Amino acid sequence: MSRHPEILWAQRSDKVFLTVELLDAKHPEVKLEPEGRFTFSATVGANDLKFETDLQLFGAIDVEKSVVNKGQRHTTLVLVKKEAGWWSRLLKAEGKAPQFVKVDWNKWVDEDEEDEAPESSFDMGGMGGMGGMGGMGGMDFSNMKGLGGMGGMDDEEDMEDEDDMPELESQESKPAVASEPTKVAEDVKSEDGAQESTGADAAKI
Repeated sequence: MSRHPEILWAQRSDKVFLTVELLDAKHPEVKLEPEGRFTFSATVGANDLKFETDLQLFGAIDVEKSVVNKGQRHTTLVLVKKEAGWWSRLLKAEGKAPQFVKVDWNKWVDEDEEDEAPESSFDMGGMGGMGGMGGMGGMDFSNMKGLGGMGGMDDEEDMEDEDDMPELESQESKPAVASEPTKVAEDVKSEDGAQESTGADAAKI
């Protein structure tokens, strides 16, 4: 029994977008012919299960201007139409398309909305990792607090903690601090009184 990969498609007046979804594909092979024939084959898994498809597209394509990007997760194609115009369907044969051929709603636009739609491009996931962006995946955001320029976040937390602390100046300004010298003076006075009393008692003797 033949196995088919899932194929997603969308179009513009001058091009057709195809995405062949096949996880862990090995040795993907793509063949394009000017009359619109598209073939794909690849193997998957330890047993090298073969997946393939052979489709006759609705119209002719410009093979030299078309672009193919192969990947282990999916293969993407931008097929330039030989003659600009809106295709009524992807395949030349009339009737219902095979179950493995589906509309790519992420790229699809209606004919009357084409001028307003942004220009579509390859799915970045099939480009095998772009230089300079691989390090983003391993970033530990939990450690960002220690990075330079982020210290202000800790300072704000410390300032909030300081706001919650009682005001020391208000406690120091209470009369209790000034009462200490008064207590000492009273003690000195009491000692003088005791000495005077002792002297008087000695005089009586």
